[in-house]
Amino acid sequence: METKHIVKSFDKDLQSLDNSIAEMGGLVEMQLARTLECLVKRDVDLALDVTAKDRQIDDMETKIHMDAVRLLGLRQPIASDLREVIAAFQTASELERIGDYARNIAKRTTALIKLPPVGSAAQSISRMGSVVQGMVKGILDAYQTRDTSLADDIRKRDREVDQLNTSLFRELLTYMMEDPHIITTCTHLLFISKNVERMGDHATNIAEHIHMIVFGHDPESERPKEDQSSFTVVEVPTGAPDPS
Repeated sequence: METKHIVKSFDKDLQSLDNSIAEMGGLVEMQLARTLECLVKRDVDLALDVTAKDRQIDDMETKIHMDAVRLLGLRQPIASDLREVIAAFQTASELERIGDYARNIAKRTTALIKLPPVGSAAQSISRMGSVVQGMVKGILDAYQTRDTSLADDIRKRDREVDQLNTSLFRELLTYMMEDPHIITTCTHLLFISKNVERMGDHATNIAEHIHMIVFGHDPESERPKEDQSSFTVVEVPTGAPDPS
């Protein structure tokens, strides 16, 4: 009877970790949605509120980490149980990083609001952010149900985010070449776009943690990557004035 009681108690502890991940993920989803809203609407009050609420996400990560470490010490799990606890620890860290990027975007938005908008760059970032929002929501669902098929689909979706980031990178480089006066604005937008792209990477990391929980190993295929911004070069048009 005592062994059975211990097993049931451990199951309850694992479920508590899952519940904490779901709660943290819900807040991260909300932060992501609100930071994209403040970017498009140029809403400084909303941006400041997003920045302030990041502390709640940090606190949630700390609690999950402490609970996971307690379980490791108390239960000394092996095999699949050990993978469950480690995945919760890692997933909390991935979600915290997504929250950090949302905060960073909100902070840069407070600077952008003081500057004239550049083309439709904010809307382009919002579209990319919508894809990432779908990835985050989907991966949280996949985590709760241990749905590896959904996790693999989300992992593949990261390619679209990479492509959108590369396209916007090229667009903003062109804007800066045409008008050096908007370099400050475009620089902030470049960082914001990269922040959104990195959010997609962290959602993809969670997909790989789910694969590890279920199968005990990383996905066999390489992660699809389409971010070419590091290699993107925009040629100066013939006859254009020398910036120097």
